[in-house]
Amino acid sequence: MRISVLDVGSNTVRLVVADAAGGVPLPVHTEKWRLRLSEQVRPGDPVPDEALERLVRAVAAASRTADRWGAPGPSAFATAVVRAAPNRSEVLRTVRARTGVALCTLPGEVEAELTFLGARRWMGWRSGPLALLDIGGGSFEVAFGRGRLPDFVASLPLGAGRLTHDFFADHDPPPPELVRAARRRIRHQLRDVAARIRWEGPRTAVATSRTFQQLGRLCGAPPGRHGPFMDRTLRRRDLREAVDTLAALPAAERARLPGISAPRAGQSLAGAVIGHTAMKLTGLDTVTVCPWAIREGIMLRRLEDGPSWWAEVARLSDEDASAGPLPLRLAQR
Repeated sequence: MRISVLDVGSNTVRLVVADAAGGVPLPVHTEKWRLRLSEQVRPGDPVPDEALERLVRAVAAASRTADRWGAPGPSAFATAVVRAAPNRSEVLRTVRARTGVALCTLPGEVEAELTFLGARRWMGWRSGPLALLDIGGGSFEVAFGRGRLPDFVASLPLGAGRLTHDFFADHDPPPPELVRAARRRIRHQLRDVAARIRWEGPRTAVATSRTFQQLGRLCGAPPGRHGPFMDRTLRRRDLREAVDTLAALPAAERARLPGISAPRAGQSLAGAVIGHTAMKLTGLDTVTVCPWAIREGIMLRRLEDGPSWWAEVARLSDEDASAGPLPLRLAQR
């Protein structure tokens, strides 16, 4: 049996097709389409017609690719940029009508729960009480738990794309006072969540997302071509030095650094400031950069609970588009 997940993020549309034999999702094909919604949609603004057209084309192409690889009907979700858009319901209806794909949105807290599940399975039970940090384009998720799913989750409007827009959009590179201002906002919004993580005292901490993967590479972690099983850690003191390095360079020069891709170079500084500030406030000296995240978490839930679980997710997302928030514990249903 093959299953697929389609992730509409702030920068790309990513498709993962996996074999599901034995209850473990083993990828057989991945593909991505450049979308860069975060460059076309200001936080909280509607998705414009041109961006919606590009989104429809990318989702249609991903659906055809999933069919060719024997995994029709991908579990498709959009993250913070679409979730926060005032015309979200129109976007979801348009995508479904023109592609046949039931694109949905998830609350940030549910994204954190599913990401935690993927990270927990990758790290294993020996990791003990586990803390999770995940930097997206529009939001920043934090979770902690001792079991399969987290005991505590939080989703904050501290994504790398959002902070880049709010603080660094008109300066390349930004002056030190703007970097300090961005750090103050992060400290203010993360203060209570960080206190909870410190109180819980995690045995292991993991960082997921493409942003953390690139920052890990910048700070000396092995490159992706060495495979997913290499030990990749990110130390707080190295990330502090990376903040200074990135802040001194314009985006075009950041893209020449190890691990920093050209499409993400513009928001790499904001990602580094978020990551370092979060590690400092939570008292984490090191984190393990984990290759499994929300896409793997969704696959695991589908394997364990069957297709009906995702059908319920999509149904509740449809209802949410016109009336009220989804239940925060949806991921545990």
